[in-house]
Amino acid sequence: MKRRHILPIVAMAAAGYFALFGGDYGFFALRELERQREREEAEVEALRAEVEALRARQDSLEHDPATIERIARERYGMIRPGERLYRFTDCRPSGSGEAGAAAQGEAVGCEVEGQRPSERGS
Repeated sequence: MKRRHILPIVAMAAAGYFALFGGDYGFFALRELERQREREEAEVEALRAEVEALRARQDSLEHDPATIERIARERYGMIRPGERLYRFTDCRPSGSGEAGAAAQGEAVGCEVEGQRPSERGS
């Protein structure tokens, strides 16, 4: 090959190499930036959905008495006058004698407490 044909081939190879691997604007760098942008857009969308859910919860806590009552009952164990509060404990057999009774479907060592508001504190 003649020398004048080699120089353009080398220049094109160098330009191709730089286009793929060179600098901040190489093909692979731009591809990675595109993937990062897609990940961040998905994260922003998830955060927007979370913000919307939190706003809906805030609205229900501010304006819905049933929500406030449900939270007071679940979180703080509050009851209305005349109601009974039942608390169930975990029923797991701990000894070999209780295991036979538990296998037959009997609740062993379980407690159920029922209290009226007037009975609390006694």
